Amino acid sequence: MASNQNQASYAAGETKARTEEKTGQMMDKAGQATEATKQKAGEAKDKTAQTAQAAKDRAAESKDQTGSFLGEKTEAAKQKAAEATDAAKQKASETAQYAQERSSDAAQYTKESAVAGKDKTGSVLQQAGETVVSAVVGAKDAVANTLGMGGDNTSTTKDSTTEKITRDH
Repeated sequence: MASNQNQASYAAGETKARTEEKTGQMMDKAGQATEATKQKAGEAKDKTAQTAQAAKDRAAESKDQTGSFLGEKTEAAKQKAAEATDAAKQKASETAQYAQERSSDAAQYTKESAVAGKDKTGSVLQQAGETVVSAVVGAKDAVANTLGMGGDNTSTTKDSTTEKITRDH
């Protein structure tokens, strides 16, 4: 029995040794697989970081381009607004100048019309005054003739009535 027992013990030892060897091999393979997985994970992490950085860089570049584009458009809009403002100021100035000239022309016309009216009125009044003086002189002569005081009165003295009427005008 001892030999059976020795053989069983020997077989059990051999099996144990093979199991340990297989376990060691499996552990080595598992360690290598773990190491390979860690390496692949590190590479994936690096690749992800590179991709993320590239995306971040593209986003920043796109933002800069957009900002530049918007800045150019804003500047163009400001310039157009300034040009429109200048044009409006120019038009307002021209309109004000035109209105001032028309107003000045109207004032000059009114002044000239007033002067012409005054001159015309003065002329009419002077003619009326002369007519009144002639009528008074004619009436005086008629009264003098009626009373018998006229006719031979050839003196060179002026009549004070005619002189007073003439002086008042």
